[in-house]
Amino acid sequence: MNSAISVKVPTHTLLALIEQAGLNGESQDPSAIILKAVEFWLAAQQQRAPAAAGGDVQGYQWKSLFLPEGTQIRCNTYGEQYYAIVEGDAIVYQGRKLSPNQLASLHADSVRNAWNDLYIRRPGDKFYKSASRLRREQAAADQAARTPPEAPAMSAEPSVPAIPVRANPAPCPPAQATPPRDANPGQGWTLPERRKYRFRLEDVAFE
Repeated sequence: MNSAISVKVPTHTLLALIEQAGLNGESQDPSAIILKAVEFWLAAQQQRAPAAAGGDVQGYQWKSLFLPEGTQIRCNTYGEQYYAIVEGDAIVYQGRKLSPNQLASLHADSVRNAWNDLYIRRPGDKFYKSASRLRREQAAADQAARTPPEAPAMSAEPSVPAIPVRANPAPCPPAQATPPRDANPGQGWTLPERRKYRFRLEDVAFE
């Protein structure tokens, strides 16, 4: 007895599946389309399982850039687009094994720069990226892996020696009070006393 369960699928994904099935001339029954998609996915996973278990990751090594198996390569030449795929350890275009430069120059009248003309979409990538951009990203990742973490920067300001502070400083002696000034007028002086000294200097000199 076959049982069935309900699975939530986003509306836009379901509509895209139905549209693609119509373009391929297949049945547009949503249940049949989803069942076939799941079967294809399971078959692909079972084919990849032996290689993953053995730790043997196949792909094409392009200089510092590694393209794993299943990577799609798009070539733009004079407004035309051609597609190749990485199978095993080779780039395959219409059954032919080509290098990146051969693929870029295949439909051109001159030698092309493969880093600028090829666009890569690896398994798991959502969009194509230019090969030159992937190479820069790989170089930046390699540089970050080789660079040790920076030590904290030292302050350029000179250090100021700390001034010792005594816990209980000795109290300062109290200031001595200034004795009051004698404001009584001296002998022979009738005006109010406003001088600092009681006698004039000339009075002292001629006594």
